[in-house]
Order: sequence, then C-alpha cells, then structure tokens
Amino acid sequence: MSNSIDTSKALEVKTDQLSIINQFSSSLLQLDTLDELFEYVTTQVVNRLGFVDCVIYLADESASKLNLVASMGIDRQRYKYKAQRKVIDFNEGISGFVATTKKAIILGDVTKDSRYIADERPAQSELCVPLVYKDRILGVIDCEHPAMNYFTNAHLEILTTVAHLLSAKINQVNMVNSLQSTVEQLNDAQKLENSLLQIANLTYKASDLDTFFESLHTIINSLLRADNFFIGLYDKQIDILDIVYIVEAGIQTNTHQKISKEQLKDTASYFLLQTDQAMLLTKQDYIDHIEQGHFKLIGRQAESWLGVPFKANERMSGVIVVQSYHEAHHYNEHDSALLTYVSRQISMAIDRQLARQELEHKALHDGLTGLANRSLLIERIKHAILRLTRVKKGTVHALLYLDFDRFKSINDALGHEVGDHFLIKICELIKGTVRNTDTFSRLGGDEFAILMENITHRNQVKEALGRIKEALSKPINVDGHLLQASTSIGIAYTDNVDDKAYLLLQQADAAMYEAKSTGRGQVKFFNNTMRKKLKTHADIENDLQHGIEHNEFELYFQPIFTILDNHVIGFEALVRWHHPKKGFVSPNDFIPIAEKTGQIINLDLHLLDLAAQHISKWHQQGHRFLKVTVNVSSRHFASLDFVAQVHAIYNKYQLPLGSLCLEITESGLIENLELATQIIEGLSPLKVKLCLDDFGTGYSALGYLHQLPIHILKIDKSFIDHVQDSTNPLVEAILSLAKSLKLEVVAEGIETTGQLETLQTTHCEYGQGYLMSKPVPAKEAILLINQPL
Repeated sequence: MSNSIDTSKALEVKTDQLSIINQFSSSLLQLDTLDELFEYVTTQVVNRLGFVDCVIYLADESASKLNLVASMGIDRQRYKYKAQRKVIDFNEGISGFVATTKKAIILGDVTKDSRYIADERPAQSELCVPLVYKDRILGVIDCEHPAMNYFTNAHLEILTTVAHLLSAKINQVNMVNSLQSTVEQLNDAQKLENSLLQIANLTYKASDLDTFFESLHTIINSLLRADNFFIGLYDKQIDILDIVYIVEAGIQTNTHQKISKEQLKDTASYFLLQTDQAMLLTKQDYIDHIEQGHFKLIGRQAESWLGVPFKANERMSGVIVVQSYHEAHHYNEHDSALLTYVSRQISMAIDRQLARQELEHKALHDGLTGLANRSLLIERIKHAILRLTRVKKGTVHALLYLDFDRFKSINDALGHEVGDHFLIKICELIKGTVRNTDTFSRLGGDEFAILMENITHRNQVKEALGRIKEALSKPINVDGHLLQASTSIGIAYTDNVDDKAYLLLQQADAAMYEAKSTGRGQVKFFNNTMRKKLKTHADIENDLQHGIEHNEFELYFQPIFTILDNHVIGFEALVRWHHPKKGFVSPNDFIPIAEKTGQIINLDLHLLDLAAQHISKWHQQGHRFLKVTVNVSSRHFASLDFVAQVHAIYNKYQLPLGSLCLEITESGLIENLELATQIIEGLSPLKVKLCLDDFGTGYSALGYLHQLPIHILKIDKSFIDHVQDSTNPLVEAILSLAKSLKLEVVAEGIETTGQLETLQTTHCEYGQGYLMSKPVPAKEAILLINQPL
C-alpha cells in the first residue's frame, strides 16, 4: 500500500513538472524581452517548484564575470529577498564554478563546500545549473534553500530543462536584438551619410551665410538634440566674438550678438578658442572648469555642453556649441565627431563667403584708397535716382566731381609712390568731412566723386564744400615733403526719377572741367551753357565714327624746313574735319573728345593710313624722299598691337623706311615706360622716329628723355614767341640739352623774320611756322618741296 502511494505521489510530481515545462515552453513564444523571460522564470517557474529563492546571472565572457539580472525569494522574515552579490567572477563561488565548468551542481550541505559564499540569508543546500547554448556559457540559474538536502535529482532534471529552453530563448532574443541593433545602426549610418552629404552640398551652394547656418542647424538637429545651439565668429584683430547664429530653446534669434573683450574672456567659448580643442563637458566637468578659473558661469547651467573650434582664415576663427538642459540627454564622443565635421564645413563655407566678399569688394572698390570705384558709384546713383519716387518733394541728390590740382606734377617730380601716398592722405582728410550716407569714390587717377543723397537744402552742399576746403587748407607732410592739396570741384544735381546715372556723372565732370579752367581750388555748378556744350560734345562723339567711315577727315601738311637754307625736309600732318552738316570742325573741338572716349585709337590709325597713302603716291610720282610726322595719342603705347598695326601700314603701301614719324605731346606722356619702350623698339626696323611735341611746357620731360628712345624735340611756340633780337635762355638750354643727348630739334611757331634770323645763330636745325607756310592740302604741299621756301 505504501509503495502504491509513493508511485502515485511521484507520478503527480512528474505530471506537475511536465505541466510546468509545457506551460513554460508555450509562454516562451509570447515573451519577447529578456526582462520578461527572467521575471517569468523566477516567479512562475521556480516558484511553482517550491523553491524559496532563485537568482539568474548573465555571463560577460569578455570580463569573465556574472551579472545579476533577476531574483526571487519567499518573504519568510517579513522582508523581501535581495541577492547580496550583484557581480560574481567566474572563479568565485558555486555560481562561478558552474559558469566555468558549464556543469550543473547539487549541494546537500553547503557548509561542507569551501566554494560556497554565504548570502544575506545563509542557506543549507544549493542547486545551480548553467545556461549554455552551443557550448557557450550564457549565465547560470542559482537556487538555495535553508534546509539541508532539499534539492533532488528531479529538481535538477526540471531546472536543467528550464535552463536549456531559457538558453535557446536568450540566444534567440539576443539575435533579434542584435539584428534590430544592426538595422538601426545601418539606418543611423545611412541617415548620417545622407546628412553629411546634405551639409557638404549646402556648403558649396548656400548663397549667403545666414541661409547656410539656418539650413545647417536643421540638418544637425535631425542627428543630435540641438535645441540650444550657436555659431560664433571671432575676429582676432578686434578681439570680439560675433554670435552670427543662435537658437535658444528651439527659438532662433536673427540679430547678431557681439560679445565685447570684457565679456568674452569669462566665457567657455573664449576658453575653447584659446585651447583650440573640442570640449565635451558634463555638468560636473563644467563646474570643475569654473572652480579652476578657466571661465565663469554665464546664463543657466547646462547638463551637457559640447563645443568645437574652427578656423576660417588667418584673421577669423570661430566656435560651434550645442547645450543640453535635460538630465536625460547628454552628448557623447560620436556627437563630438559629428560636430567636428560640421565645424570644418562651416570653416569652408565662411572662408568661401569671405573670399567672395573680398572679391566683390575688390571689384567694386579702388585698390589704392579703398574707396568705391566708378562701377559702385554708378550703381549707387541709379538706386538713389529710383528712390526719388519715395522721398519728400524738393529732395535732390548732388554729385560732386573732384580733380586734385597739380597732382600730375607732384607725381612726376616726386615719383609715383609719393603721389600714391599723397592721394591716400587727401582721401583720408576728405573722408572725415562726408556724411555716413554719402558715397566717396575714386573714378581713376586723381579724379574722385562724392554722391550726396537726400539733399533737402542747397546749403547742405555749401557746408560740405566748406568742410572739404577746411580739411585741405593746411599743407600735408607726405614722406618728408610738405605738399599743399587743393581740388577743383564740379557739381550737378538730380531730382527726376527719369534721370540717368551716366548723364549726372557727365554733367558733374563737365562742371569740374569748367572749374579747373578758371584756376586751382575753384567750384562750378552745372548750368545750361555747359548743357549745350555737352550736347555738342555728344553730337561730335556720335559723328566721329561716321566721319571715319565716310572719309570726312583730310590731312593738311605744314612744311618742316632747315633753319639755315629753308629747304623742306618733311611735313607735319594736321587733321581737318569737313562735317557734312556742321562744316569745318576745329581739331580743338573733336580731338579732346576722341581722346576721352577712346575713339582716338581708330581716328589715329585712320590718319596714319591717310598719311601713308600720300607718301606712297608721292614716292610713285618720283618725288624725293620726305618724312611725314603724324600726331598720335599716348594710348597707343599701352598695347603691343600698335607695332603690328604700323607694320601692316608699311607693308600695305610699301613705304620707304623712315617715312613716318610719330609725335606725342609732353602733356600726354606715356604711363607704362617699359611697355612703351618695347613698342618703340618694335618699330625700329621701320626706322620710325618718336618726336616729343611742346617740349618745355610740362614738368616731366627730362625724366622721359633718359628713359624713352625719343629722337626729336619740338620747342613749343610759347618759347619761340620770345625770340626776337636775342635768343631765349630757355631755348638755349633746350638746344644744349638736345645736343648733349644727340637729339634733333624743331622750333615750332616761327612767324617773323626776326625769330628766324635769331634761330639761325643757334644750333637749332629745323623750323616750322606760318612765316614759311601755313598747313596746306596735299596738292599744294608737294609743290613746296623742290625749291627753298
């Protein structure tokens, strides 16, 4: 009977164990997380076995340690069971032994086993089984009981089965978690890659920095929490940090915030700039830096602070900073690496923007003075004229056109460097007299302009003129030279939205030339008389090209003769314009306009061609060799094209070598001496000579005589006028200079026999003037060559 009861009892236990296993197996399908698994094992499985406590450890193989993840205990002494050991080494205790050997163990009396480590509530017996999957230790299930020999082989069998099923599920969950983690990492990596590509693309496409910063922040905010974010640019020269973009609590502030020198030195940003290294700070790190005196707490204390420095150029560096005020959100090294990449993109974007601004500035400003150039001035005038529709009635704009008096003489006498320094100092003085709304510009050379907008009373212009005059009243020390500055000023007004910028500039220019013609330091306002003259100039400018194309220009020839016997040795070709409507137009009326507009280039080439035609015709008719001097602009000596053009004329008409002589005036002497010398040397195979006209009337000819291969000097008529009974000392000096330099000399403007006779007593070889002949047409000129005049 007893045996029957034991068998029945054993069957009941076995059935219950199978029930536990089946239910556990079924439940495993529903449990998706390790926490759920461990909770179920300790509360639903082990508890049903009648165990009073159970602990599950997971293995960390890399550290050879077991980490507690779940525990269960029956409240026998009115306190909840807590495992004392949270972490156990593989070589420590029963659990460590099982983890190392991967074999289960039952101890009926733990006091007899030296491996046992007593817990908070010491036990008498212990059952420990390993969690193993494919020979890999995953952890252990450790159960203890206060009674000796409590655990049986049946307990071992069922717990081993539970451990086997649990191990397989742990592996499955780990694999799923690993796959999910991999997918998340791939998604994060793809998101990061796309974001970085967006940033790189943005760097090269953003039209302005404000747009760039705003778009950049949007991208960054998708990668890391950047509710509090700012970018600061640090100017080393002025020691000021300009917060160019800032978002606080997700709200963007558009205005730039400049942190002065006094405030800057106490900030974490300044410390970051000085150390030139990225800083990832926890709240405590930040406090530690404050205590060490590195910076002060400005504003609210952040939970996490990340800043990265960057360098834009030699002058400009900067910082990019994100801050978190949430305890749950802290930045990490990955965020630091991301922000470092972003900082490099910001650096490139700012560098490109600054370079573009510099190029734009250079394109619109004068390189020497830093003032606006002609292009920028015209744009400002255009915009100012358009704004006339929105201003109060009676409001006008004024344009002051300035030309510095005697600048060329200073430049020539003291050199270009002194001249440049002189201009810079004058500009500095005048700049101090203009209003902030005025545009002070350099138009070229010694010509400048001031655009005064929104003039409500003409006295405002008068007061500006007074300020300029006062600023230039005292001599200026320039490189040890005491120089007196003065300026001729022309003024024009605009009050009509239909006015044109270029016309206003022309009007002020015309008024300036009127002022200059009346003496130094004068002021003239544009008026109707000037308007008529401008109209005439405009008509001439429009008609010049038409005149060239329709052969309206004719050459007259004035003989150049020997002083001693009056034999003709050549002619100076002088242009005459027979306008179909205006009749004869004086060269004094159209040559300056052609020079100013650049049309002089085509006109000179046309006249050289006409002179070559006459020379060729005379040569074919068998007349003796003559050379013809043609006046040309100094503009030709700024391009090597002139060499090819003159060679082409010689080839076209098969001219004898030395037939043409080129004449330039002293007042139009050449700017680029090196290039001019190359051009003259390029013409030397043709034996073309260079003649300097009006010698003695300018200030710089002596320097040019030494630097340019000039062959002939022409003594200006103003000196010959004073040669009557005796020679002019200046004429004697010029003749002596020419003799020492082995230059030919032509005396211009000989009008009396007294002048001729006096010159015959000198070393002057050649003459020219009304005494012998006025300029005559080609048909008359050729008749003068076969007999003395």
